[in-house]
Amino acid sequence: DIPQEGYTLNTEKSVCSNGATPTGRIPNITINNLTESGTSCYLYFDKKLTARDLILGNVGIESIKESPESFTGVATSDEGVFKAEDDDGDTYYFRGAVSNNYVRFAGRYWRIIRINGDGGIRIIYDGESAKANGNKLTLEESMFNSGNNNMYVGFKYAKDQVHGTDNESLILQKLNTWYANNLLNYEDEIDANAGFCNDREPSTSSTASNGSGGTGTTTTYYGAYLRILSNGSWGTNQIPTFKCKNNSDLFTKSGSLKGNKSLTNPIGLITADEVVYAGGFGGTANSSYYLYTGQSYWTMSPSLYTSNYFGTKAFYVSSSGSLAESQTSNIFGIRPVINLRSDVTLTGTGTASDPYVVN
Repeated sequence: DIPQEGYTLNTEKSVCSNGATPTGRIPNITINNLTESGTSCYLYFDKKLTARDLILGNVGIESIKESPESFTGVATSDEGVFKAEDDDGDTYYFRGAVSNNYVRFAGRYWRIIRINGDGGIRIIYDGESAKANGNKLTLEESMFNSGNNNMYVGFKYAKDQVHGTDNESLILQKLNTWYANNLLNYEDEIDANAGFCNDREPSTSSTASNGSGGTGTTTTYYGAYLRILSNGSWGTNQIPTFKCKNNSDLFTKSGSLKGNKSLTNPIGLITADEVVYAGGFGGTANSSYYLYTGQSYWTMSPSLYTSNYFGTKAFYVSSSGSLAESQTSNIFGIRPVINLRSDVTLTGTGTASDPYVVN
């Protein structure tokens, strides 16, 4: 009997008579060069070590800490891995000046943001070679969106709809082009079920959510604003979350089992909340944590809309490493975020010299 899950075929130890060779991924095992009757094969299966198991094993389960509910400043040292909750269960995130979250995938380097609750691995683009923090790592520069209206805070948007998905933002168009040119050949390893939260939960109050606003030119404060930037000033406590309040704001690919199923490709950006978890902080420079590049780049978290000169704003990571907000029509860098499937197998230890490599 061929096992259906939890194992991988060891092609080095598996042998066949008459020069035939076994290959493939469970449950699709193929015998190549099968030319003679009476050919017999001995198949050897290894117990499968998931990406989650390998990463947490290298980190050391005993060293994983429980996440605080709020944060009061930047993380400038290697604070390690913390456990929190997302919409799918327990998530494990890297924080501070960590050096063991490098991944080599699709001919490029990435950094692990976190292990998702479903076991997938969320990674952010980190360049074509393994570099220390502070190097230029964005793909190109772009507006998030153009236009002065609440709808333009959307990763996708529709006129007069708080959670609309009719039109692609300018930055999503750039991401789709890059995905089509660089990642299509690697889709077997990319999690098409994973989502990216563009939290558009509206409020006409700058201090507490009331569910109002979010269309036209109504002054509106969005979810991340209330968690991270309260009443126009960076708070002493920033309270991030990995959960996406509205399913219509969880951007997923068509065919996904969750979210709004509106994306062409399973690609997005980091959220402002994930930046805070990683060690960034609103209005405070940080050149030490792993998300620092020396460049400004967009998150996919809306901040606010006002009809005065502030206009339509979203959060970004500044060139100093701080979390900040800006008009969506300004031009900043793009760092794609994708999710590796929970059943990919990895080798390596996660360092720059020995990154995790997707097999």
